[in-house]
Amino acid sequence: MRIILLILTFYLAADLCKADSIQVYFSPNGGCQGAVVAEIKKASQTIDIAMYYLSSREIAQALLKAQERNVRVRIVLDQGQEIEAASKSGYLVKHGFEVRYHLGFGLMHNKFAIFDGKSLITGSFNWTSTAEERNEENLLIINDGDTIEKYQRRFEYLWGTSRVDSRDARGLEVFPSWFCTTFHIFCTN
Repeated sequence: MRIILLILTFYLAADLCKADSIQVYFSPNGGCQGAVVAEIKKASQTIDIAMYYLSSREIAQALLKAQERNVRVRIVLDQGQEIEAASKSGYLVKHGFEVRYHLGFGLMHNKFAIFDGKSLITGSFNWTSTAEERNEENLLIINDGDTIEKYQRRFEYLWGTSRVDSRDARGLEVFPSWFCTTFHIFCTN
């Protein structure tokens, strides 16, 4: 009987530890954007981002500060973000970020980021002011190593199957974006 009780206690403790490894946020105005910025500020080595839509000035500026701290930032966006006026993709490319665009037939509708391989942000929250201020969204911060590893593998897949930006660091088009979308072999690394 004691052995069964000991085993049950072990499993209960393990479940409680996993529950502590998840933080939950909601919007509008529930701290999602602040949580993203806080994770960016904590990063010291790498940030890998797969984001459908990125237009938040605050998040883009936090990423720039991370890059200035020599944090390697890689970003995969939906291909529509290259020409979307509100997107921060041009700003990020201009500042030397590694930005790529998804080449699949459907949307690259992921919304996740991995920080130093130690924490993961995921959920419905796009990195936009509209998501922060008006939309009903959710955001999770997860610190479970097994979950982070699965997301890291997915990011590497997306990174490897996406194309580079058609603009150079000065914001000048090297290739028209339609050309890169159609003939992506010329716009990949």
